[in-house]
Amino acid sequence: MARPEKIRLGDLLVKEKIITHDQLDFALEQQKSNGRKLGRVLVENGFVTEEHISEALAMQFSIPYVNLKNYNINLELVRLLPESQARRFRAIVLEEHNKKLLVGMSDPTDFAAMDEITRLVKRNIDVAVVTEGQLLQSIDRGYLRTEEITGVVRGASKITGNDTNANFASLVDSFGTEDVTMADLLKGVFDDAMRMRASDIHIEPQEGRLTIRFRIDGVLHLRSEADNKIAPALVSRLKLMAGLDISENRFPQTGRLHVRADDHAVDVRISTMPTQYGESALMRLLSQDRILLGLDKLGMSPEMLKRFRELIQSSKGMVLATGPAGSGKSAMLYAALAEINTVEQKIITVEDPVEYLMPGINQTQVDEKIKLTFSQALHFSLLQDPDVIMISEMRDEETAQAALRAAMTGHLVFSAIYANDSASALFRLVEMGMPRFMVASSVRAVVAQRLLRRVCDICSELHVPNPQESEWLKAKGLPSDQWGGLLRGRGCAQCNGTGYHGRTGVFEMLEMGREMTEAAAYDDATHFMQAARQHMRGKTIIDHALEQMKLGRTTITEVMRISIQVDD
Repeated sequence: MARPEKIRLGDLLVKEKIITHDQLDFALEQQKSNGRKLGRVLVENGFVTEEHISEALAMQFSIPYVNLKNYNINLELVRLLPESQARRFRAIVLEEHNKKLLVGMSDPTDFAAMDEITRLVKRNIDVAVVTEGQLLQSIDRGYLRTEEITGVVRGASKITGNDTNANFASLVDSFGTEDVTMADLLKGVFDDAMRMRASDIHIEPQEGRLTIRFRIDGVLHLRSEADNKIAPALVSRLKLMAGLDISENRFPQTGRLHVRADDHAVDVRISTMPTQYGESALMRLLSQDRILLGLDKLGMSPEMLKRFRELIQSSKGMVLATGPAGSGKSAMLYAALAEINTVEQKIITVEDPVEYLMPGINQTQVDEKIKLTFSQALHFSLLQDPDVIMISEMRDEETAQAALRAAMTGHLVFSAIYANDSASALFRLVEMGMPRFMVASSVRAVVAQRLLRRVCDICSELHVPNPQESEWLKAKGLPSDQWGGLLRGRGCAQCNGTGYHGRTGVFEMLEMGREMTEAAAYDDATHFMQAARQHMRGKTIIDHALEQMKLGRTTITEVMRISIQVDD
């Protein structure tokens, strides 16, 4: 391709009237102090978008601009350029035509990079402009290590031979091929899990095979299968990394380890469990690079968000989060703490484990090994004169009683409890032995929630409900004239073929006003449930989910799935 004259980005953007001279001068001054690229400084200040920069470069140099959000990458072509070089040169191979390759680059004036790419791919190249953010996401998708993992797994199966009782301790002592193979396998698994936004990795020995599955957006996906002969060595390697007892394979163990995967610092909670065919391992991934969401990003309706913010500004009382495991309770509690975290407030948390570190907040880790239980940690926390206390989970009667008393005596208390909906959460406390009057007078509100998968915005298309879905919609009071905007995801590279990308919360909040407090104080559970249903009419989790569906944010399939969970 003909090489354009090198031109300064700022001058180009001013020439195209995308920014003003004053904005350029301001950005250049900032660039001097922080050393960042000019384009990044301009984007961070809101003067331009990445798309503005890329489109201006494409127009200036008469080369195409490619929007990678709508682009299905060809994995065979992408991997003609090694991943390390793709990241270094900010480039990705897109197409092949007439024995030439089209390469997307965020900087089409990096001639040294073009020369090196031409040498590496052994073809002549043409260049298209792409935004750096979309480019890096495409590189993550294009260099997933699934095939490599499968190859390593097969190689490991051959190495371990027929010994199904391999003890990895001896492998570590010898620093042999097995150790290197297991390290490579685990690195590939962790890298892929982070790139695919997985929250959990499941390593499960089955009859004659080992399966590795990722939980993505709340749903499990099979990533790899191998001969079960490598399972003992693989799980032993993980136990070594977590400081667990590798000689104990008959009793469950839990631990933590820290890894760096796909250039992210990741805290891993590991749980092992003996099964019929060997030890299984679950790894929950907590990326320390993850940005905690604010309350306004969780998905609450504007009305509920306004009222919830008013409640958490109170000086006393308990606010409960409820729902099954993985429903987003911790994220909501962290967001609430971040909202009220000021220098005037002393906030103490009692957690197991501490998932994310929050500046300005005193976070305490429960440790059963030294007999620091939830109730003990809560007792000592109250001696520290806190204004706000967060207990990550109320597991036993002693903890629940101490938390309720704290809420009655001038503390604002946040906590989580497992229950199906907001009304049944209160009866869960009663079942734990709490007096009804204490529950009724301490709890200010209960927020129940679930996580809905969001329809992929790249491959979404209109969806006509099938007969079963139509009947369900009618039963929920949604007339057919409101079905016209329903969507589904077709499946694309962006969403790994699932049709979904990311999740959003759906909520209901039961406030304990005078009427509900009086109803909760009586022994008649039926009376309370009737009052709760009346209070929540039109404001339940399912109502919120249906609204998300009508707005095109999720699918009817997801809403039906959540409905089954709540009704159970």
